[in-house]
Amino acid sequence: MPSTRPARPAASPFSASSSALLVAAIILLGLNLRPILAAIGPLLDSIQASTGISNADAGLLTTVPVFAMGVCALAGAQLQRRLGVARGIGIGIAIIAAACALRWPLHGSGGLIATAALGGLGIALVQALLPAFIKRHFPARAGQLMGFYTTGIMGGAAIAAASASPLAQSLGWHALLALWALPAVAAALLWRRAAASRMDVVSDAGASLPLGSRRAWLLLVFFGIGTGAYTLVLAWLPPFYTELGWSAADSGLLLGGLTLVEVLAGLVISSIIHRYPDRRILLLPVLLAVLAGLACLIVAPAQLALPAVILLGCGIGALFPLSLIVSMDHVHDPASAGALLGFVQGGGYIIASSMPFIAGLIRQHSSSLAQAWMVMAAGVVVLLLIAVRFAPGGMLVQPCAGRVS
Repeated sequence: MPSTRPARPAASPFSASSSALLVAAIILLGLNLRPILAAIGPLLDSIQASTGISNADAGLLTTVPVFAMGVCALAGAQLQRRLGVARGIGIGIAIIAAACALRWPLHGSGGLIATAALGGLGIALVQALLPAFIKRHFPARAGQLMGFYTTGIMGGAAIAAASASPLAQSLGWHALLALWALPAVAAALLWRRAAASRMDVVSDAGASLPLGSRRAWLLLVFFGIGTGAYTLVLAWLPPFYTELGWSAADSGLLLGGLTLVEVLAGLVISSIIHRYPDRRILLLPVLLAVLAGLACLIVAPAQLALPAVILLGCGIGALFPLSLIVSMDHVHDPASAGALLGFVQGGGYIIASSMPFIAGLIRQHSSSLAQAWMVMAAGVVVLLLIAVRFAPGGMLVQPCAGRVS
């Protein structure tokens, strides 16, 4: 039964200082959600040489955490009720810190896959609950803050990718992977301070997953294929270029440069999103940029490396926040936002998790990743067909029932 108590303090405006602290904490949380994945690609040759892990199993280092992120995100509404939004986020970032730290002693192939799964669980908790927190406490700035949050995610990936090889040469690759526990601990401490008054045990009544909504399924597929491009590039772009004769450091810098472009694209989207209530005006050119970048990798990867990085960075960097913002456009209340985002991210990450593993199988049997880029290009064509259906207007929410339909 819905509560008849007066509105909770969460609906009250924050002071300027507490709001700034929360925004900083949200961005720092985002920065810690990808290093456990992004640092693997530039180091993959060293990891394979040290552990003997196969190409297919190497793909699992990205597939397993992304799959775990998807499965756990589907339970977002239940997590809101059982853990509370703010507390659940704090638990999630603590799990990420533990997963990174455990990579120091557990640096065999089995340990890497296990810590990848643990990290995926922590990432899933944060990603399933933080959109509802933003929607509840910053309703007027939800789209902008989601843009900054997702930009923080890509910023963390950029830092991890660019620094992986140089730091691994000094520390060793297993120590470098464990080093990412430190910023995760910092994020946990900042979040605890910023959200101290919001460590609720039970959140608002959660909405049910929108299993019967065709539009919700469409959003899920759209997010899944689009994020598949992100996970594919994150896992396999550096090994692809080392096959072409590039050094591990240079291929890591290439991925770092690509993710830096993603950050810039995400910042641009965050700044201009309010001007375009019809998101298709942004979605269509963004998807064409991804398609063009994949074409560069297929046709002439060595000669067109720079255009590929710019096009893929702009496209993927803008597509990730746009996918979440488009989903949030379909709900009004925080509970429904958490349920819909949990559903979209949950199923979407499960779809996206298949791409690194498929690419690993392709590499193992053909010694080339060109076919993987072709498969992804076909997926982007599907996204273009879906994107034209996202006209502004149709909402999925039924506020009186608190359910997504």
